[in-house]
Amino acid sequence: MSTLAERVLNKEIRGVARLITLLENNSSEATDDMKSLFAHTGKAFIIGMTGAPGAGKSTLVDKFTAELRARELTVGIIAVDPTSPFTGGAILGDRIRMQQHSTDDGVFIRSMATRGTLGGLTASTNGVVNVMDAYGKDIVLIETVGVGQDEVEIVKTAHSTIVVTVPGLGDEIQAIKAGILEIGDLFVVNKADKEGADETARELEIMLSMSQEKLDWKPPIIKTVATKDEGIKELVDKVFEHKEYLEESKNIVDKNRIQIETHMKDVLREETIQRVFKALGGEEEFEKLIHSVAERKLDPYTAVEQILEKVLKKK
Repeated sequence: MSTLAERVLNKEIRGVARLITLLENNSSEATDDMKSLFAHTGKAFIIGMTGAPGAGKSTLVDKFTAELRARELTVGIIAVDPTSPFTGGAILGDRIRMQQHSTDDGVFIRSMATRGTLGGLTASTNGVVNVMDAYGKDIVLIETVGVGQDEVEIVKTAHSTIVVTVPGLGDEIQAIKAGILEIGDLFVVNKADKEGADETARELEIMLSMSQEKLDWKPPIIKTVATKDEGIKELVDKVFEHKEYLEESKNIVDKNRIQIETHMKDVLREETIQRVFKALGGEEEFEKLIHSVAERKLDPYTAVEQILEKVLKKK
């Protein structure tokens, strides 16, 4: 077993942080460690939290984590932040809001940048989930960046998906109706002390009643005020009800298979790109082709055909 993998299994926090950094940077150095760790995964329960910016997801995650810790459960948090257009890194706003857990050995928080990845997750998210799983966390909480209808990829990673909205956002309800309604296992109306909370909950209930996708599990609607710690215990209870439902119905097997399929596709995509660049002789050759296409000396289709020809010849 490789050194970093051993350090993760020995619960060395610096080893965990180092391996996650390698995954974020798509470094080949992480491959052997991830191979070694995979047999030690599959124990954590994965919860995803998504919703529009300003819905209070970070505060909700913070309070949710505090309740999990009160129940003596260990927690890994992956906060997927917007990417800085200048550095390509995460803005780290989520981690700042969760500072109360920074000295708790039972909580590990990692902010990650989307780096242009669509769907609200970064390409390395599933790998990071596996690291936290092998590290021994009972619960892995993923908070997505919150950009609207593209937030559907979380359902391919999480066992339970929580969709968060707030009162007074008519457009948000429409966004949920158009894209996110089908992925929610639980719905939260946060900031429920504001005017319109009951109306928002009713609108969600009406839309859910028209959905025929989850006849055996009716997604509950929980009203919370995260800043006042209201509704958090009920939300955690409902998540564990969903966990029990998944285990009793054996649907958790399908959830695990989808997560593995998504992870394998991510790994395949990254490995293919790296091997293509290597066969081309580096990213410089790829940049030359981009330059030729930009100048209209070459079209994208022919450029890709040329790339594949070089790759296949080197095979």
